[in-house]
Amino acid sequence: MSESLVVCDVDEALVEKLKAFRFRKATNNAALIMKIDKEKQLVVLEEEHEATGTFVVYSYQLHHGDGRVSYPLCFIFSSPCDCKPEQQMMYAGSKNKLVKTLNLTKVFEVRTTEELTEEWLKDKLSLFS
Repeated sequence: MSESLVVCDVDEALVEKLKAFRFRKATNNAALIMKIDKEKQLVVLEEEHEATGTFVVYSYQLHHGDGRVSYPLCFIFSSPCDCKPEQQMMYAGSKNKLVKTLNLTKVFEVRTTEELTEEWLKDKLSLFS
């Protein structure tokens, strides 16, 4: 049932930004951080860092044991425990629509920023190898 629930739509400018991000030529690690514009009920690119829930699309430079290098696109949903219930519902209710709209497959969730380490990400990505 939660897959069909849509609380917020995805800003078209964000969709275009992510398309360009997906096919960027740079080989460094990079991230797009998104947030919900409460008034517009729209997922947008975040320009300020706030202590709220966050959507992150992260291009990670992953070195494989056989010498290959790949750049998996990871979607990381952060919903801190101390987030207001209204915000938690807006983020949780918008996550699936965003993932589907942006065509993302590597989807992870964290509750605290302390969880989000390179070791944690490598462990999560190993499930896709």
